[in-house]
Amino acid sequence: MRLKKFEDWLLPADLKQNIDNAPKALGSLDYDRWGYHKETAYKAAALMRYFYERYFQVQAFGREHIPAQGRVMVVGNHSGYLPLDGMLVGYSLLTNPYAPRVPRAMIERLFTDMPYMGNLLNKIGAVTGEVQNCYDMLKKEEAIIIFPEGMRGTSKGFARRYQLQRFGNGFMHIAIETNTPIIPVGIVGCEEALPMFGNAEGLAKKFNLPYFPITVPFPIPTRVTLVYGEPMYFDGPIHCEEDLEAKVNVVKAKIRQLIQQAQDKNSDRR
Repeated sequence: MRLKKFEDWLLPADLKQNIDNAPKALGSLDYDRWGYHKETAYKAAALMRYFYERYFQVQAFGREHIPAQGRVMVVGNHSGYLPLDGMLVGYSLLTNPYAPRVPRAMIERLFTDMPYMGNLLNKIGAVTGEVQNCYDMLKKEEAIIIFPEGMRGTSKGFARRYQLQRFGNGFMHIAIETNTPIIPVGIVGCEEALPMFGNAEGLAKKFNLPYFPITVPFPIPTRVTLVYGEPMYFDGPIHCEEDLEAKVNVVKAKIRQLIQQAQDKNSDRR
């Protein structure tokens, strides 16, 4: 009886229900075609609940803008050298009081190719950030998390925190071709939780990594704030690369504005 109460505390009924109600085509063993596994998602959500609510004391604003159903891209700034930002954004979507969604995060192949870690990330919803994967998931009406800065955002270092790096244009191509709304999000706090003070290039080369962060041994328990903006819609056709980049810059400018709002809200909490 006590064990059952402990399990219910770890994974409350409403959180479990959010996962159960996700419109995903699962096989007989509760896996989907990209490796997502419902039982593993339960465990990840129970663990993430502590970090989201207690360790980082996340506050999320604007979640009413996230569609209750249908395809959507959640596009944000990359914060910190590990995918902590994606996990916190993902949990905020899963626990959205307006319309819970079980999201899919597009991540670097570096992580999905790691032994054991790659399989675990696939099981909780992360997918290698390839164009075809993105197209296929949007066709399945998934909610997808994308960080267009990629490694440029995670490797910029603490001295350049919250300075947006160059955005890749691929997400805009896909959004237009699939008629997918973009929900911009500004993320503040992860840069302080995972500060990168330098890059040990020798170790990065030795381990065949894009960078090897000089940092603290564990995430610092800083307060994290997420601010979501209203859906953004973009039409085609794209006439040239400059036209595409102009549309990307509209999203980038909005995210910069949301970062400032998140910083203001974070300051008010101190």
